[in-house]
Amino acid sequence: MTKIANFFSELMRKYLPDPFVFAMGLTVLSAILALAVEKQPFSAMLQSWGDGFWSLLAFTTQMAVILAMGYVLANAPIVNRLLDRIAEKVHRPRTAVAVATLIGAIACYLNWGFGLVIGGIMAKKLATKVKGVHYPLIIAAAYSGFTVWGLGLSASIPLLISTPGHPLEKAMGIIPLAQTIFSLPILLVVLIILITLPILNALLHPKAGETVIEYDPSVEIAKKQAKKEISLADRTLAYKLNNSRLLSLIIGLFGLGYVVYAFTIGRSLDLNLVNFIIIFLGIILLGTPNNYIATLNEGIKTVSGILLQYPFYAGIMAIMASSGLVVSISHVFVNFSDAHTLPFWGLISSFIINFFAPSGGGHWVIQGPFMIDAAKQIGASLSQTSMAVMLGNCWNDLVQPFWILPVLALSKLKLKDIMGYTVICMFWVGIVYIIAVLVWGYL
Repeated sequence: MTKIANFFSELMRKYLPDPFVFAMGLTVLSAILALAVEKQPFSAMLQSWGDGFWSLLAFTTQMAVILAMGYVLANAPIVNRLLDRIAEKVHRPRTAVAVATLIGAIACYLNWGFGLVIGGIMAKKLATKVKGVHYPLIIAAAYSGFTVWGLGLSASIPLLISTPGHPLEKAMGIIPLAQTIFSLPILLVVLIILITLPILNALLHPKAGETVIEYDPSVEIAKKQAKKEISLADRTLAYKLNNSRLLSLIIGLFGLGYVVYAFTIGRSLDLNLVNFIIIFLGIILLGTPNNYIATLNEGIKTVSGILLQYPFYAGIMAIMASSGLVVSISHVFVNFSDAHTLPFWGLISSFIINFFAPSGGGHWVIQGPFMIDAAKQIGASLSQTSMAVMLGNCWNDLVQPFWILPVLALSKLKLKDIMGYTVICMFWVGIVYIIAVLVWGYL
């Protein structure tokens, strides 16, 4: 296994560009395909790209908020103590890799933003405490658990199509979560991933005598010492207000009170409400305004790539939608389909499309209408077809540089350092998802 890992790691080191370069390359590729394959006029392509560049600005802000605030929540003292207790019970490098995978996967199942951050934090703690851990691998392992987000409680497509008034309600109706993420086949897939992915990542760890890159925690230790020195400042009124636990508790409870009220009047759990919960729960758990701001300042570093790159992906999605590229890609696979195999080909086409549209919600906007129309025409299951698109999305996320950005910011590693390991995970997860979709289609 280590030979396979070394092969892909070396491959990535030589040929994989930085994530921003990847986004620019996809922009050029989508433009060429729109011109050459779809025969879209250059002016129309250019206009769709420019008009679409800022079309997901609100969504970009939501993503930035959920990641930054997720970082704050993951660094709350009570969460940190829990992670420390887990790390103290781990003593072997391979066990550390498996635990990082499992923690990241479970957290992403609960909420993708929270999990994306807490997995990296757990990996750094384990790399600090367990001697001999290969740092790039344990960071990649923690990120690999992100693939279950599309099967979990924050899965965008299943949550969307279960909500009254969603954009495709007239075409497909309301699909309850019991037919998607809470169906028996999907629950079994989650269980299989939670068992096998940690084992796979553990097997990728270098053997004794092979090269291991360990984590150097000296930078973080220096930061903590600096914080302690700052906290000894004169206790002025301003200092007392900045460090007031009572103020944080009052405003935190005020915010959570609104959340309770929102649920009592029947409001659905959307991204804005998720962000609301994370913000005010974080305010309570961090204890003081000063602690919250200091931790948030660190968390902001995890979103810089998103603020820069997501508009580029919005532009790519606009080109894909206006030129008809998404329909063409989906149509190629639908031509091979019948009622039983449409979800499978939906999975494959979704995997490809996700390189250009790495967002569950945005992805569904451009691929969903065609897939649902095809499912209705050939009598395929609407719930299985929708879920197959979701699975293709989160399967591709293992090799989509966009979502790795927060982990890279946390770990201070380069994309090429960890992508070789996530490629191997992609192959295994792909096998699991493909078998699941095929079997599910015949049930």
